[in-house]
Amino acid sequence: MTEKDAVIIGAGSGGLSALRQIKNATDNYLMIDPGPLGTKCARVGCMPSKALIKAANDFHRRHKFQSEGISGAESLSIDPDSVMEYVRGMRDKFAGNMEKVTRKLAGDNLIEAKAKILAPDMVEAGGERIKTKSIVIATGASPLIPSPWREFGERILTSETIFEQKHIPKKIAVIGLGVIGLELGQALSRIGTEVVGFDMKETLGGLTDESVKKRAIEAVGSDFPIHLGEAARLSSTKDCKITVCYGDHCDCYDAVLAAMGVSPNIEGLGLENLGVELNDRGLPNFNPKTAQISDLPVYIAGDVNGCRPILHEALDEGFIAGKNAAAGQDDCFCRRVPLRIVFSDPQIAAVGYMREELETTGREFVVGREDFSGQARAALEQNNKGLLHIYADNQTARFLGAEMAIPGAEHIAHQLAVAAQNQMTVFEMLQSPFYHPVLEEGLRSALRNAASKLKDKHTQPELLVCGSCPESPLC
Repeated sequence: MTEKDAVIIGAGSGGLSALRQIKNATDNYLMIDPGPLGTKCARVGCMPSKALIKAANDFHRRHKFQSEGISGAESLSIDPDSVMEYVRGMRDKFAGNMEKVTRKLAGDNLIEAKAKILAPDMVEAGGERIKTKSIVIATGASPLIPSPWREFGERILTSETIFEQKHIPKKIAVIGLGVIGLELGQALSRIGTEVVGFDMKETLGGLTDESVKKRAIEAVGSDFPIHLGEAARLSSTKDCKITVCYGDHCDCYDAVLAAMGVSPNIEGLGLENLGVELNDRGLPNFNPKTAQISDLPVYIAGDVNGCRPILHEALDEGFIAGKNAAAGQDDCFCRRVPLRIVFSDPQIAAVGYMREELETTGREFVVGREDFSGQARAALEQNNKGLLHIYADNQTARFLGAEMAIPGAEHIAHQLAVAAQNQMTVFEMLQSPFYHPVLEEGLRSALRNAASKLKDKHTQPELLVCGSCPESPLC
C-alpha cells in the first residue's frame, strides 16, 4: 500500500490550483484523473466557445459595412463546417498546452485512471490502494441531460459534443438560455444555423433586473426567436428527427443543444464512504471559506461542489483546498466579489449583489442608470444598445452591485468588481479617471445618476480637494 500526504482527484482547473499549493508543502502527493487531460475550459468550455463567437461576430459585422462606405459585403459567405474546423484547431492548441502544463506540474505523481474514495484517508485508483493524510476532490461537472432525452442519442448535443460536429445541423433548438445556451445559440445563429431558444425561466443569461433583462431579450431576439417561461417538450416521429413543443406549438428540428446546467461528476466516486450525510444531489455539505467537508481531512473544489461553475471560482476553491490539505489545518479565506459574464452581443454581466438579492433582503438601495443606445463610443462602433444598472446603498452610498447588457460589459464589470472588492462608495468611484471617448464613460453616467439620488445624504466632489491628492500636478 502506498502512503501519501495528499491525493488530488481531478486534474481540471480546480485540481491544478490545489496541486500548486500542495507542491509548496510536500513532494509526497498524488494526482489522479482518468483523462482526457487539458481542463474543461480549454477542451470544451471557455476557449473553443470564444473562438466560435469571434468568427460568428466577424461575419455578422458585414451588415454594418455599407453604412461605413465599405461595399462588397453581399459577396461574403461562410461555411459553418469550416468554422467548426477552425474552432477545433484552436481548441486543440489550448487543450494541448494545458495537457503539457498538467504533466509538468504533476510529474511522475500522476495516475491516469478513475479514483474511488474508500474512506476519508483511503483512495483506490489503477488497482492500487493509497493511504493519505488528506484528499482534494476536484472532479468537475458534465452537462445535464434529462434521462428521457437520452433516447434521442446523438441528436442531443451539449457543450462537450457541439464542437466535434463535422457537419453543423441546419436547425437547432437551444434549450436553456444561461451562459452556454446564450453564447452558443447566438454564435450558431450568426454562422447560418436556424436557431430557436427556449428556457423555462423568465430570464436570459441569469439576469434578475427586469429592465436590463428586457433590453437583453430585445437585442438577442433580433438574432433568433426566444421563448421563455415554459418548459420545452421533446418527442420524435417518423417524419421528424426531433420535435420540440412549447405551449401548443410544435416544430421539427435536426438537433437539440441541451444547455440546462451541469451535473457534478460523482458517479462511482465513493462519497458515501466518507461517512457524512449527502444532500439530494448526492453531495456532502462543505464550508466555502475552508473547502472542508464536515470535520474530515477532505476538501472539495471546482464545479463538482455544485456551487458556481465558473473558472475563477474553481481556481480560488482549489487554492483554498490545496492550502488547507497541505497544512493539515482549516484556515478561513475570504471569497472574491461575485463576477459573472456572458460573452453574447450585447455582453451580459453581473457584479456583486444582483437586484433580486437586494430586494429579497429588503436592503434600501438606489439604482444608477445609463442607456447605451445613446452612448457616444458605442454609437461610433455601431453597437449602441443595452442598459446598465448599478446599485448603491441608500444610507452609505457604498456600491453594492450591478447588472448590465451592454457592449464591453466584460471590461466594465471588472472595473466594478474592483470597486466592490474595495467597498468603494459611488462618490469615490466618480473620483476615478475616465478617458474620452470610451465605453466606460457610460459607467460614469450611471454613477452620476446614482449620486443624484443620494445628494440629500451625501455631498462629495468628483475631484479630490487639495491636501488629499495622491499625485503631483501634471503641469
